[in-house]
Amino acid sequence: MNQVFVLGEIFGKAIDLRVRTLKNLVRILNPIQAVQFFIPAAQLHLKVREWSKLHEQKRDLDELRLAATKPTQLKLESAKDRRRLVGRVMSHYKNYYRVKSKSVKLNVLHMLAATWMSPLEHAFLWIGGWRPTTAFQLLYSVVGLQLEARLSDLLSQRSSNRELADLSPSQLIRIDELQVQTVKEERILTEALATLQETLADSSMVELSHVTTELVRVGNTESLNEHYQRVKLKLGIKEEKLKEVFWKADNLRLRTLKNVVDILSPIQAIHLLIGAAELHLKLHEWGN
Repeated sequence: MNQVFVLGEIFGKAIDLRVRTLKNLVRILNPIQAVQFFIPAAQLHLKVREWSKLHEQKRDLDELRLAATKPTQLKLESAKDRRRLVGRVMSHYKNYYRVKSKSVKLNVLHMLAATWMSPLEHAFLWIGGWRPTTAFQLLYSVVGLQLEARLSDLLSQRSSNRELADLSPSQLIRIDELQVQTVKEERILTEALATLQETLADSSMVELSHVTTELVRVGNTESLNEHYQRVKLKLGIKEEKLKEVFWKADNLRLRTLKNVVDILSPIQAIHLLIGAAELHLKLHEWGN
């Protein structure tokens, strides 16, 4: 008991020292220096979170592969056991988007231009992430590959284990209905972002940029400082709207994946999640 108390005391003092050191350092810096100090600190913090996400996804992928090929090693003896594994993987996705939501609240611009993503990933981003309709393209691609593999297995008289190729008519109907609804919601968000982007050149923004240019030109520092408060307020309103669009996009991404997984059987969901993890990890690797 005494050792636990000592460790707790050390831990508390360590936290106190970190906070005091940070406060003292910020007091030494002027406001703009402090801002420049916190930007890389926040970027590093978010980068570490993303690294953790990738490591977690790699562990999930290993487990999913075993579930698809050697389920006895994981003691997955029933559909209920496999559904439990799928639920655990989906909980990791939910946690990831929960962390993203908190980060967007702090700085939506950094999340839209995430430094931990490669140029390749950025080239295909839609509002800070993958397009929700990509889930359907992924599903159909995996189904197509499994159908080709099944044909090859039949021709060579090998046993076949291609569960996603066995989508039932009722599953296909539900997936089609979900895709139609997702396309509609995705289009609404795309248009909302386009409308917001167009406001960057509205009359108020043009006026603010003109006044700022003139105040800098004549060297009116006092008026310029007051004017920057107007600029900050105007951009702040736009950032709040960006946050709203970003949150809705992430919600649609997670909701779409969950709804697709819910339509599939446990083993089908495992194959889909394997494809999703492999694609994400390889795109990240290829782009670096």
